[in-house]
Amino acid sequence: MTWIEYNNLPASAGGFSDLFNDFMYHFESVKRFFPFDFRVGSSYEQAMRQITKPTNERNQLVEILKRQNEAFGCESETFAKIELLRRSSTFAIVTGQQVGLFGGPMYTLFKTLTTIKLAGKLKKQYPQNDFVPVFWVEGEDHDFEEMNHVYVVNGQNQSQRIEYLIGGEKNEKNVGPVGELVFDSNIESVHKVLSTSMPSSEYSSDILKPLALHYAEGRTFNKAFIGWMNHLFSGYGLIFVSGNDRDLKRIASPLFVKEIEEFPRTSQLVIDQSAELEKKYHAQVKPKSINLFMFHKGGRYPIHPREEDFSLKGTRHFITREELLRIARETPELLSPNVVLRPIVQDTLLPTLVYVGGPSEIAYNAQLAPVYRMFGVQQPVVYPRASASFITERTMKTFEKYDVSIADFFGSTVEQLTASVLEQVADVKLDSLFGEAANHFKHAIDELEFGLREVDKTLLGPLVSVEKKMEQSLEVLKGKAIEAQKKRNEVVVNQIEKASSVLLPRGQLQERTLSPLYFMNRYGNELVRWLDAELDIAGFKHQIFKM
Repeated sequence: MTWIEYNNLPASAGGFSDLFNDFMYHFESVKRFFPFDFRVGSSYEQAMRQITKPTNERNQLVEILKRQNEAFGCESETFAKIELLRRSSTFAIVTGQQVGLFGGPMYTLFKTLTTIKLAGKLKKQYPQNDFVPVFWVEGEDHDFEEMNHVYVVNGQNQSQRIEYLIGGEKNEKNVGPVGELVFDSNIESVHKVLSTSMPSSEYSSDILKPLALHYAEGRTFNKAFIGWMNHLFSGYGLIFVSGNDRDLKRIASPLFVKEIEEFPRTSQLVIDQSAELEKKYHAQVKPKSINLFMFHKGGRYPIHPREEDFSLKGTRHFITREELLRIARETPELLSPNVVLRPIVQDTLLPTLVYVGGPSEIAYNAQLAPVYRMFGVQQPVVYPRASASFITERTMKTFEKYDVSIADFFGSTVEQLTASVLEQVADVKLDSLFGEAANHFKHAIDELEFGLREVDKTLLGPLVSVEKKMEQSLEVLKGKAIEAQKKRNEVVVNQIEKASSVLLPRGQLQERTLSPLYFMNRYGNELVRWLDAELDIAGFKHQIFKM
């Protein structure tokens, strides 16, 4: 087993900020921003004591979840878990994300498995309680461009974008909640592109056939995403919740009313918390004056306050305060929380003990403690999802051949790594060659400066200009020499670039970019079961799977 500390991974490749690293390894530094330390057992006990949800609210929640999950085609194991929520001793272990095409990137699996495994782990620690895994399906978001594509590695070892376009064309308009969009016939051509992009394997048919059944013409993004997730996590009893539900919005109605009546109080609390956070770290999200959207004529628009009333940003639709409050009370299904208010809604509806999130979600949770207090909702324990990369035997042999460690790989750019390896294998060591040349030039300039100072000090200015031109010319020449050396050692360069295209596609970690489909096509349809056995959710480092 190979592990890499998060702070040894490039921050740009996975959102591993200083805040995240302190959350993982120096919790004392960030404890004022989080109610509980996820590493400490008493945190869970304390949180359980503070979560109180009356029986009638639990029964109402159970009925809604049964209706939703029946419509999603979930299995009997899921309904058994839902029934447990009637008991006051049952708590939800929650994760969630947007409804990405074909299930989204690899971290979808890591988030979900962390949630399932943590629920099982807590059951062993607290056998008198029950813990159910819940996936919050974020289908209300209107940012179609974030959810309409996946990346796979094609036969040329390049990351390839596979995307679905409504009507087969780019669409700039606000499409409303993406989860409710219905796939048209263009989804069939997307499947064809996917099947021809990935190298054919013994597993291809077993993967692509069920995928095509779920992501099919006439199905919504929500149903396709959940159907595919049910296929991958069959038998685990995973509960799905779609927040875009009339009955759930009616329960959340008092939150919407409070947000409207007291605006911009929520935003000011987040701004104040963010100011504290930014003394050392960064603020992940920026609040709006009102942290609500409204569905209007098929779109989802931010509500923007004006002097006397409100507008829907990007439209000519205006609404009075009284009308907005009436909507919040009578037809709350027309409203939708933004990133600040959504966790409050989620944890009002569910008896959430733990929220499982990635680096960005952990970062914005650091901004929300005052908002939870304002709404009288218990903020859950925030737990980091597992993180991992796959590396092939061929790549490992390449690294061993050139004496490159996995830590070296993640700690360098592709250009730096290539240059380092070329320096090892090349007959002419360019760094040494040009380093010596630069020293000779510097020595010659120093000699000239000494002589010219005696002859005419006004010549020192032109000498500086000559020195700069020489340095620039040397850099240009070195660049050309490196390119020539690359061509001469094309095999070496290709090996490093191929390793990079899979380990850091598009400069990001695999988990943030590549679809699980790519790995299932390589390693088999039972990838989830294999990961369930191998993924360590308590290592709190980036895990490397050698395949």
